Amino acid sequence: MKFTDTGIRNLKPKTERYVVWKDGGDGLGLRVTPQGRKTWVTMYRFQGKARMMTHGIYPTISLKRAGQLHADALAKLDLDPPVDPGAEKVAERKAERAAETVADLIDEYIERHAKAKKRSWAEDQRMLDKDVKPAWGKRKAKNVTRRDVIRLLDGIADRGAPVAANRTYAVLSKMFRFAVRRGILETSPVFEIDRPGGEEAPRARALDADEIRTVWQALDRPDSDEHPIRATLPLKLALKLLLVTAQRRGELAQARRDEFDLERGAWLIPAEHSKNGAAHAVPLTPLAVKLVRKLMECAGDSAYLLPSPRANDENDIPITERAITRAVSNNRAAFGIPHWTPHDLRRTATTMMKRRTGETWERVLNHLPEKLHRTYDVHDPWAYFDEKRTALQAWEARLVAILEGREAKVLPMARPEVTA
Repeated sequence: MKFTDTGIRNLKPKTERYVVWKDGGDGLGLRVTPQGRKTWVTMYRFQGKARMMTHGIYPTISLKRAGQLHADALAKLDLDPPVDPGAEKVAERKAERAAETVADLIDEYIERHAKAKKRSWAEDQRMLDKDVKPAWGKRKAKNVTRRDVIRLLDGIADRGAPVAANRTYAVLSKMFRFAVRRGILETSPVFEIDRPGGEEAPRARALDADEIRTVWQALDRPDSDEHPIRATLPLKLALKLLLVTAQRRGELAQARRDEFDLERGAWLIPAEHSKNGAAHAVPLTPLAVKLVRKLMECAGDSAYLLPSPRANDENDIPITERAITRAVSNNRAAFGIPHWTPHDLRRTATTMMKRRTGETWERVLNHLPEKLHRTYDVHDPWAYFDEKRTALQAWEARLVAILEGREAKVLPMARPEVTA
């Protein structure tokens, strides 16, 4: 039969499936089913055996396209060594069915990379579950294009979340580089894409004396006040403790009761909870001890200083660091000062200490020399403990002076009472 679109459309179904061959077509045919479906096929011989492969349904595959696919199939028979085009196509279909979806890639990235190498892996999981999995979860990872990435990130930025767009960009970049290293993908679709939220201004917020006093007084306001801080007492105490000790919110959120030696006045942050992987002994000043005692009273029988509201006898778990962040973000108007975050409390204490304690503030913050980042096994968490205590005592004296409205200067350590 001479193949034309008119002739093909006029082919009628029969009670049995049949094939019509193109005149001089070297094995190009059209298979017609009793239901009227018309499928392009190629008949060929490989290693002496007759074989048939399909190319797709007409008119989705046009007459011209069918001719191209037929010619490509026959060309594989002329390779050295020859390739069976039908077997190759079957293998490609199997590989396509087995190809990892984006949801599969997310799971593998979290389990094999993020959990092993990132303390903040849960935040990666949250971002991927929030925006990436709903959009691409069922798609094959290899089919995600650069344009897909741009559209996704632009959508996050356009909803008024440029910082979230930048964070999602960063985790996508890591995940797709992981996929390339694992042989899941040949290239990353995030390559050479600009940060969607633009460059972020460096975070350099430190509260001044008036703001410190305002925040502390706000945390002391009773729930019956006209503008109370809507947070639990433990979270209010935690914010105060962050300011007094200059430590990280994540390390406090995960802290266990047995990390605290209140007789000695010390908090030993274990290496597994420390951001830089080095254990760290934090001196506790009298005000810090008072805050920790109150937190222990609130914690009841929990092993954690800040147990989660979801904790129970069978599942004793701590709060997340995001709970501390929300205690601030949910009460911005009640605090009554310009935008700030829990991390700014650490920066505030650091700024105050820098002025009086030389380089000791670096040790208070658990900042290690570069060489020690590579050799934590020789790091002694109790080194410079007395020097760190002196620095934190000086900071507490200044804090007390600020809270009482006196001159912000280093004062003798005989301290008046301050509400914890």
